Formats: sequence, structure tokens, C-alpha cells
Amino acid sequence: VRGRIRARLWLAGWFAVADGHLAFRPTRVVLRRPSGAVVVDVDEFTAAAPDPLALAEARLLTHLADCHGDAVQRLTRLVDPESLHGAVRVRPLAVDRHGLTLRIERIRDHGDVRLPFHAPADEIAQLTERVHVLLAQAAAASCPRALQRQRTDGDG
Repeated sequence: VRGRIRARLWLAGWFAVADGHLAFRPTRVVLRRPSGAVVVDVDEFTAAAPDPLALAEARLLTHLADCHGDAVQRLTRLVDPESLHGAVRVRPLAVDRHGLTLRIERIRDHGDVRLPFHAPADEIAQLTERVHVLLAQAAAASCPRALQRQRTDGDG
């Protein structure tokens, strides 16, 4: 997958010894995504818990890409046709408790599309159900939005 880095987190602060361990005390947190940078409240950052699917994300995405390419293709029915214009490949990029992100690759660039779940998934069994709901929505979509393959000779 091109451009695998989805975001960068910048932290400013200081280190201090607490209970015999070195601890970092943030004073400023900035999250930078391709869409722009946002300042994150320090208290919100320190209180944040990891996404319950984070440790399984790489395995889940690899399984989806390698074993269920047909399902990824069907999910493109949920994507705006304009986003698929010139697409040569669609790959699962990210998954978290709130949704699945697809990477739409074109010859010279790429874009990401978020498919939100109807409800958060806190465990793998719930994630499977959420993806099945997305696939049912894709099956109910009025018309397939198949990838428009570019010709490699430049005439496409």
C-alpha cells in the first residue's frame, strides 16, 4: 500500500522521574493527517485508551486483502463513483472500532475512503458482524461501481 503512514503525532513536554521510572509529561499534542493538523487537548490525550482492534489490525487487513479481495471489490459499491475514477486498485488500509478505510490507488496518486460502521466494534466478533452489514449494504446498492482500469499505454 502506497503512503502507509496515516498520521503523525507530535508531542512536546518534559521528562521527569515518577515512582522510580522515567515518565513523559506532555504539554502540547498535535495530530497531523493528510487533511491537516489539529491540536489535541493534553488531558484528552492522556486519558485516551487504545482502540480495542489495534493489536489485530495488521492481521485483519492482511486477511481481508489476501483472502477476501472479492469482498473489498463489493465494498466499492458504497464509494462515490467520482472517487473511483481512474482507480487501478482498491486495498483495505485501516480498520478501527468505528469503521474501515479503503485506499483507492490510481496510476499517479491515491485517496482514502472511510466506510463507517453502524455501531462501534469492541471485539473481533463484532467487527465481523459490522463488515457483514457493510457487505449487505453494498449488495443492496443500486448499481455496481466497478473499478475503471486505466490503460497502461496512456490512452485510458
